[in-house]
Amino acid sequence: MFESIFENVLWKSRLFTIFAVIFSMFGAIILFLVGSLDIWNVMVLVFNMIFNHLHPKDLHVDVVSQVIGAIDLYLIAVVLLIFSMGIYELFVSKIDAADKDENSSKVLAIHSLDQLKDKIAKVIIMVLVVSFFQKVLHTTYTGALEMLYFSASILLLAIALYFLHKGDAH
Repeated sequence: MFESIFENVLWKSRLFTIFAVIFSMFGAIILFLVGSLDIWNVMVLVFNMIFNHLHPKDLHVDVVSQVIGAIDLYLIAVVLLIFSMGIYELFVSKIDAADKDENSSKVLAIHSLDQLKDKIAKVIIMVLVVSFFQKVLHTTYTGALEMLYFSASILLLAIALYFLHKGDAH
């Protein structure tokens, strides 16, 4: 009898993961809103510059950097969404609405903890690539050696992305 009660409590304790699901979903929504607000601010800045006939020297770099920053936020929000849906499906219940919807993408279908980790890892790698690109925009190069380091880092990123994609084919 004690074993039955203990196992029942143990089984129901998995429902505590709902906190991670809810707060990850809220975090994703917040990041989507903040990223969208960043894009909105860039649009306002650009339209003000156009209508006031102003062309600051670094406007292009600033605009691209802010848009890339927003993309970074969107990607992190996607990580949180994948995490919340994956944890929900693994520990609480299948998402019936996604199974019934013919238009739903299977990208968010999670069947194991390893599959969840793989999907999150791939998005995190993309976040790092985008962050790298954003940092590169504000870097100044003073010599040939720094340009060589920059070229090598791009080559290494390209190789890493190649192997990451190659893993999907198998």
